[in-house]
Amino acid sequence: MVSTAAFAAGSQRERISIDSDWRFIKADSPDVGSNQLSYRAIRDWLLPTGNPFTTNTPAVRPDGEPGRTNYLFTQPDFDDASWQQLNLPHDWAIEGPFNQDFSGSTGKLPWWGIAWYRKHLEIPTSDAGRKIYLDIDGAMAYAAVWCNGKFVGGWPYGYSSWQVDLTPFLNFGGDNVIAIRLDNPPNSSRWYPGGGIYRNVWLEKTAPVHIAHWGTYVTTPEITQDSATVKIQASVDNDSDAGASVSIENEIYELNTDGSRGKSVGAIFASGVAIAAHGSQSSETQVSIPDPRLWSLEHPDRYVVVTSVTQDGALADRYETPFGVRTIQFTATNGFLLNGKRVEIQGVCDHHDLGALGAAINERALERQIEILKSFGCNAIRTSHNPPAPELLDLCDRMGILVMDESFDCWVNNKTRNDYHLLFNDWHERDFRAELERDRNHPSIILWSIGNEISEQTHIRQFGIAEDLVSIAHQEDPTRPTTAACNHTEAGYNGFENIVDVFGYNYKPFLYANFRDRNPAIALFGSETASTISSRGEYFFPVSTNKAGGMEDFQVSSYDLYAPPWATTPDAEFAGEDENPAVAGQFVWTGFDYLGEPTPYDRDTTNLLKFSDPAQQAAMDKELADHGKMTVPSRSSYFGIVDLAGFPKDRFYLYQAHWRPDFPMAHILPHWNWPNRIGQITPVDVYTSGDEAELFLNGKSLGRKTKGQYEYRIVWNDVKYEPGTLKVVAYKNGKPWANDEVKTTGAPAKLLAKADRNRITANGNDLSYITVTVADKHGLQVPLSDNHIKFSITGPGEIVVTDNGNPTSFESFQAPEHDAFNGLVLVIVRAKAGHPGKITLTAESDGLKPITIHIRGV
Repeated sequence: MVSTAAFAAGSQRERISIDSDWRFIKADSPDVGSNQLSYRAIRDWLLPTGNPFTTNTPAVRPDGEPGRTNYLFTQPDFDDASWQQLNLPHDWAIEGPFNQDFSGSTGKLPWWGIAWYRKHLEIPTSDAGRKIYLDIDGAMAYAAVWCNGKFVGGWPYGYSSWQVDLTPFLNFGGDNVIAIRLDNPPNSSRWYPGGGIYRNVWLEKTAPVHIAHWGTYVTTPEITQDSATVKIQASVDNDSDAGASVSIENEIYELNTDGSRGKSVGAIFASGVAIAAHGSQSSETQVSIPDPRLWSLEHPDRYVVVTSVTQDGALADRYETPFGVRTIQFTATNGFLLNGKRVEIQGVCDHHDLGALGAAINERALERQIEILKSFGCNAIRTSHNPPAPELLDLCDRMGILVMDESFDCWVNNKTRNDYHLLFNDWHERDFRAELERDRNHPSIILWSIGNEISEQTHIRQFGIAEDLVSIAHQEDPTRPTTAACNHTEAGYNGFENIVDVFGYNYKPFLYANFRDRNPAIALFGSETASTISSRGEYFFPVSTNKAGGMEDFQVSSYDLYAPPWATTPDAEFAGEDENPAVAGQFVWTGFDYLGEPTPYDRDTTNLLKFSDPAQQAAMDKELADHGKMTVPSRSSYFGIVDLAGFPKDRFYLYQAHWRPDFPMAHILPHWNWPNRIGQITPVDVYTSGDEAELFLNGKSLGRKTKGQYEYRIVWNDVKYEPGTLKVVAYKNGKPWANDEVKTTGAPAKLLAKADRNRITANGNDLSYITVTVADKHGLQVPLSDNHIKFSITGPGEIVVTDNGNPTSFESFQAPEHDAFNGLVLVIVRAKAGHPGKITLTAESDGLKPITIHIRGV
């Protein structure tokens, strides 16, 4: 027999990515009956009997009959050679095709249905005696896991991260087959949820005595300029048949910007921690570190606790927990304080899809999004309306972004027929505790949101649900406040406002002063704001000042004046905060356009719509007359400050002007190609961080204007169009500050290409985002150009997707060709894993000079 000490010495923790080489089929096992594994049956079948975060349920069919779980697709000897071979993360729906008959609210893509994934795993004999876990960061949805034909467990909520114990089912020293069944119910989401195992999957190997799943919790209860007290709670599991006595050492290191360890700054040791067989024991220690480096937006410095568990003199486990030293406080009178200093929350809400990449997580895609957000002054993200991918929180920690971590879009009252309300009663505590325990060590998180626009905010008899969720959050993490995104006015005075720690109003800048008067001791912020809608590069005339105007050709004018009935312009939200400086800030709906919810074109319409092309207008009018409705092709949102491809809209510069007041900038809209408007009024707006500006048309001054109080743009409403150059010179404090100009262009003549990065890692995951521009002979982007562009690639790389940001386009994202939308197309290129070298991308279009660009995989 191998002694425990000898075994432990060679069995430290391993965390291994198993994303590669899976088999996939979009179908159900042929021997599954129609109701046998329905998502409602799976919901009940997966209810854990023990540890709520490591599920092992008896192998019982959902109808209660014991025994048979050996469905064909779960069997080790089943031949899956005909199934699709792929790597995770994977979103089965993003490949489409788009279908006009599908709902626009979920992107007109086929995201619902049943699918299976299978993978072969070799587990060496040397692992015998270890614990082997399968960790899944997210699978959409109602996931059930089999190992070697035996049911293991699973999790129904598609946004949760979870773990199952494979150990009892494995063949050590042989082949093993993991089979995972997913069931994405129709009518279960209000936006595009994606489908599949869309986040990363890991194999985790530990000794029987080990740190529990998400088993460390690090806080900093006391911070001064000279020192910081670090409190470390570590939970250790003993999955052996005998009791154990262990020692626990926690050593703290500085973390370098690249994630590597720096110098050691403190250590604490605890011995004689007794753990019963198949039990768990927590240890709490604290240590002081000198001259702490505080985590802030400008300097997101971090540390890491390395927790070592020693049993019988041998190292059994080592576990790392990154964390940050910082203080947060929401105040009723001075907003949000980070490290004792007021920080205005300049945040955005974002759904989880990554545009043309779909819901499948990619770290570089997330990093690029954050880079773009930071460039216009954004400093916070709300994870609307679900727990995020772990990679997003890691990036926010490293890049200095605040996070409002949200849990649910509904509670017991539903918004769609098959949404989370089916799970809430049995699963909300498991899901919420899983989110809290997974995420609570991230310094970027400043708020736990218990729900979004839940109807229970107005049902006083259901306030107990909110009280329960707040209590869970306080149990798991008393260091951060709770909130909820409230869209009903009465939630601010019916008692709901007293349940959460910080009150969030959606789209209520005009109620901030009233709330302050009613609730002088409650901190307040805009939990969801603006919902202004626009299409990049589209402008319609005459310019309507009615927020319901500006709509044509299934697009929305980019004068940034238009919004749904419940929503407002950015200017109104800015004014609401400036008039009420105690408000902590806002989260704009949204940072990026996203798949689904294409308001105002979110359903087929029975109203006449306006089209610029007379032939299209006649065709649409006839469709409406013949069928009583007009089919709407929109498949992605118009809410974003940035479009689906990551190209800035005009609104990007309006936020940049307000959120980065010390950054010299000016931006003119619209473009200046209007051959049919010569001599007609064509209003000009200027967004600038300056306080006044002078506009020139072909060298002639059209006047110098100053921003008034609570004004955030400078407008010339009486400009008559003539071709040429429109230029603005902005001033600040009377001195020249910034300038911008737009010119009338010639016809499309050539293509230009620019990569966000010309060197990428050849690991099969890193991406280069290449913007291709339709330009005239002088290199100016040609507005409204829609040339069809074809792409080819040579070298050790591949075209992943293409996009143009057009919310009405049904072109395949995976096709190596795409129409331009108002002069721009995006191509995403990936270097092949393990194959460094020069990658050459060529873009071609009939009648235009092609362009070639080089990327190097390293």
